[in-house]
Amino acid sequence: MTKSDVTRRGVLKSGAVAGAGVALPTIFTASSAAAYTNEPTGGSVTLGFNVPQTGPYADEGNDELLAQQLAVEHLNGEGDGGCLNTFTSKALKGNGILGKKVEFVTGDTQTKSDAARASAKSMIEKDGAIMINGGSSSGVAVAVQGLCQEAGVIFMAGLTHANDTTGKDKKANGFRHFFNAYMSGAALAPVLAAEMGKERRAYHLTADYNWGWTQEESIVASTEAMGWETVNTVKTPLASTDFSSYIAPVLNSGADVLVLNHYGGNMVNSLTNAIQFGLLDKVVNNKDFKIVVPLYSELMAAGAGENIKGVLGSMNWNWQLQDEGTKAFVKSFGEKYGKPPSNSAQTCYAQVLLYADACERAGTFNPCGVAEALEGFEFDGLGNGKTLYRADDHQCFKDVLVVRGALNPTNAYDTLEIVEVTPVEQVTYAPDHPMFAGGDLGKCNPGA
Repeated sequence: MTKSDVTRRGVLKSGAVAGAGVALPTIFTASSAAAYTNEPTGGSVTLGFNVPQTGPYADEGNDELLAQQLAVEHLNGEGDGGCLNTFTSKALKGNGILGKKVEFVTGDTQTKSDAARASAKSMIEKDGAIMINGGSSSGVAVAVQGLCQEAGVIFMAGLTHANDTTGKDKKANGFRHFFNAYMSGAALAPVLAAEMGKERRAYHLTADYNWGWTQEESIVASTEAMGWETVNTVKTPLASTDFSSYIAPVLNSGADVLVLNHYGGNMVNSLTNAIQFGLLDKVVNNKDFKIVVPLYSELMAAGAGENIKGVLGSMNWNWQLQDEGTKAFVKSFGEKYGKPPSNSAQTCYAQVLLYADACERAGTFNPCGVAEALEGFEFDGLGNGKTLYRADDHQCFKDVLVVRGALNPTNAYDTLEIVEVTPVEQVTYAPDHPMFAGGDLGKCNPGA
């Protein structure tokens, strides 16, 4: 049994404890001889992959885990190398990170903040993880990012779309590659105006946690700025599976657009309920009724099936892009797993490579050296075009996709079509923008 086998088993066991709702105290220890938390001393280095393997975002989490495992293979010189061949930084050589073999442990966030913190804490304290990557919920991301700041390890966020992650809850030890809610609003609004007109009345159903709140705020602001009226905003519990009672009031609200600020299984179920109520067959205010899903994923589109046709939304990335980085990643992922990757998978894959590359360029695993290497880093070749890791808030800035449910899909994987690649300039904002105000990046914590 290898070290990887032992540590994976250990984390899964501790994840079960976390699933029982036992929140462990956030007390971290570091050897007095160590310069930073979990400084590698042997021939390997351990990364922690913390994703929802159960719960409403489990499909996303399982795809993230596949991509994380693929990234480890490529870092260790296995497979075809994937984006190591297209990444504009050439620091990675396929010999691990700083000459050490990359191993990993996993945890199940269950899309619950307490469970996510407990599993991340276990990976750091028990398994020696020096970096945590993953998550498919902004509530989880903010919780784990705070924990990593306390622990003195780097957090490379996975799928987290709330403005708060790199806004009021940003941390010096945390970094986000995925886009955010403000960017979705900035990209979508001009397309919505062009296709639906500037005189629309919108009704919002919103997942009741930090992502849903900031997604609603961003879409309301961007659509009202172009002339739309917001009729109502209604919060829905994350654990909901039947949204019929929330859809029914839309019929008599005077709204002619329903905005579903939902993700994962929530979006599949709420969209299905909306279609069952016949919303898309109705004419309101002399306009055809429309539905908007601000944040899309391939896995959600597949789950929604026929119901997704023609529905507009935004994405961080899509496997149908034709840049060299995308083609390299899609080829590697497809040959290994028999399907194209989701955009949640792509962001986790990119984050693992970005962390490893920063270690190589900094010449250390010390989180403060790694953070310094990531801040202000400009790169290409990972699938999103030219990208900047802004030093002010640790947010990546790159082009954003506006997509639509395909009207005539030819297979199970081309259910979305790219409507527009919105240039980065259109979605860029100042670090002190009001939607991102209230937080302090602070100083890097090495943990020792």
